[in-house]
Amino acid sequence: MNFYTYLALGDSYTIGEGVTLAESFPYQAVQLLRRMGFPFCAPEIVAATGWTTDELDAALNDRLTNSNYTVVTLLAGVNNQYRGRSVEDYAAQFEHLLKRSIEFAAGNASHVFVLSIPDWSITPFAAGRDIVKISGEIDAYNAANEHICGLYNVKYINITPEQRVNGANEDFLAADKLHPSGREYAKWAEKAAQSVATALITK
Repeated sequence: MNFYTYLALGDSYTIGEGVTLAESFPYQAVQLLRRMGFPFCAPEIVAATGWTTDELDAALNDRLTNSNYTVVTLLAGVNNQYRGRSVEDYAAQFEHLLKRSIEFAAGNASHVFVLSIPDWSITPFAAGRDIVKISGEIDAYNAANEHICGLYNVKYINITPEQRVNGANEDFLAADKLHPSGREYAKWAEKAAQSVATALITK
């Protein structure tokens, strides 16, 4: 049997800060895909809490030797926004990461999937901050990464609107009151798994 491989690139939202590894969205997505009949290996994750897009890019130079994954997901940018970096800088770095992601997927853009950046302004962690400013910047970042995905024919998975609905509910938050819980990640995993399954079926 030939097993599918999955590379997950990102930051704390990809590793699942504050939840078990099994509750992270890449691991939940793999479990869903296996139930659909797709024999996936455990996901390989290159992500760390606090990483910006340029830090993720630098880490890829040191950590990856394989460039032939079946599927690649990319979710990055919240730390750029948190540190006050411009949308223009983010867009340039995101585009570079997206091109690398396509390379890791053996050049197959239809097997690369980008998740939108969640809006942390709605969480209790953001209390006392300018939540209107944060939310607006997240929207601008997401508009940029969605546009770039369109240029490269990469599937864009917009998880932010639904995350905003429940993101302040403690059932959907980890203990730090900032990062999502496994229940929130399950929603992302469902969307990702469905998109991946569709791509694999129609290849």
